Amino acid sequence: MTEYKLLIGGKLVDGDSSMDVIDPATEEVLAVCPRGSIAQMDAAVAAAKTAFPAWARRPIAERRAMLIALADAVEARQTDLARLLTQEQGKPLAEATAEIIYTCAFIRYLSNLDLPVKVIEDNETRRVEQHRLPLGVVGAITPWNFPVLITGFKIPPALLAGNTVVIKPAPTTPLTTLKLGEIIAEIFPPGVVNIVTDLNDLGGHLTQHPDVAKISFTGSTDTGHKVMASAASTLKRLTLELGGNDAAIVLPSADPATVAPGIFAGAFMNAGQVCLAIKRAYVHESIYDDMVTRLAELADSAVVDNGLQQGATIGPLQNKMQYEKVKGFLADARADGRIVTGGETLDRAGYFIRPTIVADIDDSSRLVREEQFGPILPVLKYSDPEDALRRANNSPWGLGGSVWGTDREQTRDIAMRMQAGTAWINKHLDFGPNIPFGGAKKSGVGVELAEEGLAEFTQIHIVNEAR
Repeated sequence: MTEYKLLIGGKLVDGDSSMDVIDPATEEVLAVCPRGSIAQMDAAVAAAKTAFPAWARRPIAERRAMLIALADAVEARQTDLARLLTQEQGKPLAEATAEIIYTCAFIRYLSNLDLPVKVIEDNETRRVEQHRLPLGVVGAITPWNFPVLITGFKIPPALLAGNTVVIKPAPTTPLTTLKLGEIIAEIFPPGVVNIVTDLNDLGGHLTQHPDVAKISFTGSTDTGHKVMASAASTLKRLTLELGGNDAAIVLPSADPATVAPGIFAGAFMNAGQVCLAIKRAYVHESIYDDMVTRLAELADSAVVDNGLQQGATIGPLQNKMQYEKVKGFLADARADGRIVTGGETLDRAGYFIRPTIVADIDDSSRLVREEQFGPILPVLKYSDPEDALRRANNSPWGLGGSVWGTDREQTRDIAMRMQAGTAWINKHLDFGPNIPFGGAKKSGVGVELAEEGLAEFTQIHIVNEAR
């Protein structure tokens, strides 16, 4: 049986207790995983604090080289890591493989960023320089939908800037992260990166810890509120990438045959368990019926199965709690709208729900107002694009959104007025390590990726010299 270990102070160690990790495609125990304790979390933070001064003094070129070595080592093990990711997360193997590949690409790009000194003023009386210095220990809390990729969002900028890190993976998907820990232990000095698992009982301890300088959290908005409140006692720096209820606005100029596949992919990737997924589609009345029909055809052609099975395009929901939550949204769909296709679980073990298209529903339904985070897409009708924009913006979330149509002036005008961190035109879910990523309203605080994301792991330090 494969062994899994925590990473604390450069050593791979057992947890003070253990926990089961469930395969969402079978509901059977996939592995027994170490479970960290408060004492082990304290030890990880202490190790990171001890390692910080030497790591911060290490030349950035050396830190960069170790991060590139990490990307190379992960890439060399991508087959095994992708298979394990599918088993613990549920996504089809092709998607899991893509996640590993993208993680390596993100690490490489982010590791090649720089922190140049900015000369603000240089004259006969003074020289003023702006430096960016590391913060200290960073707590990185990662979610269960993209456990490897989002770790790849956080580790490179944190380490490149000279910080040390304590990673707390989601309790339902800790295994691939722990395997990353084995690779990390061979590359980085002891204490620079630590990994401690839990059963959702150590997050508050990490976010309140006086020796942690920053928390980088990706997860639900409800948990984000708790993280922010918990970190307030020590005035920690925060980056919060939270939930979304992304709207797609399909204009009358759009061709349903052309845009339906993009909208379907944007809604149902990873069984809809994507913070940036399309959660509601507003379609003009002139093309509404055609669009609903085409989306339903795409849903009917999807292959829902164990992600390890060849040909599977949609896997199970990741965990039982989310499965039960999405079943509740199915009940709302039946009560508030018309289920065109789907709307049912599979009669087998596993947390499987067929991709569901819901028509003839309005904004008052919970399915439209809240983030379903599952394979259900409500399709709403409108007659005036300004009304569609108003309805799309009438949400406490503002992570992303998209506009679809052939009238370039109109699509750009609406995209510019979307209250979202990212607005796409004629596409969705297109992002990269060179593009800043952040949310508006309750979808987050701060930015990840690109130069702006790197800066969030630093403290501005001004050196003001008299001449």
